[in-house]
Amino acid sequence: MISTTTAVAHDPARLQAIGRAATVALYDELALYPKPGLVSFIDTGSHADMDAGTFLRSLFALRHYFVRIAEAGAQHAPFATLEHLGIAAEARMLRATGGVNTHRGAIFNLGLLCAAAGRLHAEGTAATPARLRAALLDGWGEALRRRCGHTGESNGQRVAQQFGLRSAGEEAARGLPVLFEVAVPALQTARAAGLSPRDARLQTFFHILATLDDTNLAHRGGLAGLRDAQRLAQDYLADGGVWQPDAIARAEAIHRHFVARRLSPGGAADVLAAAGWVLRVSPPPVMPAKAGTHASA
Repeated sequence: MISTTTAVAHDPARLQAIGRAATVALYDELALYPKPGLVSFIDTGSHADMDAGTFLRSLFALRHYFVRIAEAGAQHAPFATLEHLGIAAEARMLRATGGVNTHRGAIFNLGLLCAAAGRLHAEGTAATPARLRAALLDGWGEALRRRCGHTGESNGQRVAQQFGLRSAGEEAARGLPVLFEVAVPALQTARAAGLSPRDARLQTFFHILATLDDTNLAHRGGLAGLRDAQRLAQDYLADGGVWQPDAIARAEAIHRHFVARRLSPGGAADVLAAAGWVLRVSPPPVMPAKAGTHASA
């Protein structure tokens, strides 16, 4: 279990690095194309009210938030403090974008993850994926579970209740299972296989899309829209994912299909960014020694 004792002195530079990694991970997610239904530097996907510039303004407005919430985590702040920081960050986002919601989901899940990383740093513990998940649940799991009992006012919460889906809040209360059990392993596997950063992120995105109860998809396309998107992602992976010869052309075709139906998997985009962040803040995996070699004493 993660210690719940009072945090000790910490390195401000490390906490700043944790926060900056979140901004970089969100930029990487924005830059990915083709990314079915979502905004990139190539086009606006299924959106008429935002473009890449909108996302960049949002990222600039949020850059200090991720550092501040990492600092709060290092101080073992209660959930109410994290929530206050998130509400203030959302207000800055909306001012920067003229009222457009670009990063509400990331403010929530990446904010919690930065707090968990800050908590681990203050305890002198490496931020491995397993420890990040444990720190999140040990620090704020009970508050997140209580929060799930409240009747939601957001589109995502209403859709989750309507269709019996797992909301973003419930996902967080369970320790972000799609992130830690699907997305992070998929990204690790893709990178270990030698894929380019773009292809590794694209492969991971389809793993997330195939699995996640993305309430953004259900809000726009109903339960049928969500299941159609999941089926297309599952078929893409079953046929070889990014290793199939026409991988990019096929991903572009799915992108056009999403745009025609106005489907936008914003939840999957948030999880993709979070997976990239986890690998940025985690220590590199220990590679097995080659046969005939010995570890140094």
